[in-house]
Amino acid sequence: MKPKKEQLLMTLRMFLCSLMLMSVTQAEDLLPSWAETAPKQAILDFVARVSEPNGKDFVPEQDRLAVFDNDGTLWPECPMPFQIAYVIDEVKRLATEQPELVKDPMIKAALKGDFKALFAGEKHDGFMKIMALTHSGMSSDEFSRRVKSWFATAKYPPLGTSYGEAKYQPMQEVFDLLRSEGFKIAIVSGGGADFMRQFSQDVYDIEPEWVLGSSADVVFELQNNKPTFMKQATGLYINDKVGKSVRIYQQLGRRPIACFGNSDGDQSMLEYTTIDNPYKSLGVIIHHTDGQRECQYDVKPPFSGKLITALEEAPKWGWVVVDMKNDWEKVFSKK
Repeated sequence: MKPKKEQLLMTLRMFLCSLMLMSVTQAEDLLPSWAETAPKQAILDFVARVSEPNGKDFVPEQDRLAVFDNDGTLWPECPMPFQIAYVIDEVKRLATEQPELVKDPMIKAALKGDFKALFAGEKHDGFMKIMALTHSGMSSDEFSRRVKSWFATAKYPPLGTSYGEAKYQPMQEVFDLLRSEGFKIAIVSGGGADFMRQFSQDVYDIEPEWVLGSSADVVFELQNNKPTFMKQATGLYINDKVGKSVRIYQQLGRRPIACFGNSDGDQSMLEYTTIDNPYKSLGVIIHHTDGQRECQYDVKPPFSGKLITALEEAPKWGWVVVDMKNDWEKVFSKK
């Protein structure tokens, strides 16, 4: 029988070894909010392969570009996209300051939340009217001030948090993982570029120049010897579907090797990223299957984010489909 002192030392060594193994295991979990399922492993394997200098799938750091949709991919788009929530709140604010606005039937519809009326007709004239009211006829500086003021105080109703705190924790971890391996990250969204650029740095740590979105004309003027851009209601470019791939090509000038989206509106950039790419590539679809912690939808979304054809095409092109309910241990950082 070993002396008691030796037994104690051996027990202590075993205990310390266990702690070290636990620490190593925890340190190696680069996506802690993801369940131990196939999508997590697919993302980890992809990043490891393209960043291994001696590996056959190595991608030079300058070519490691990942693109992300925003609404429904990085944060919720239900009960409505956050920019639409801003538009409605801004209409309410303006109607309080300018009561004569309420005479307009489309303003009344917006105040009542009557989206059926706002989106009636092929060109959605009612909605375009309130977009013009809240997004044009002002300087870019004034628009920035209004958005930042709203973003600082508005609450996301389902959580009761700020809108910035409603971002998806698992996707933030994907950002961290990609950045650790030298990836450049761009947001490519149907949302307004000017709108998203007001918070992209604070919420996602993504510089404004890496945000691609819908846009309209601006006019440059010198006002009191101050360079000013005046926002217009003309020249609207909707950055959706094939428009996303066009914007990536025109503005980034580099083909992505990773793409994350959640709807048929992202299908084009998933195709551009993964089909016949000379580099190893990854396409990921976030499927909203969790009606308890978030929202459950695909064919019939509450507002936007229809997912039909991209989901059907996923097996053909090897796109990874993330089942939010089963593949995410946590959805939001605070829940």
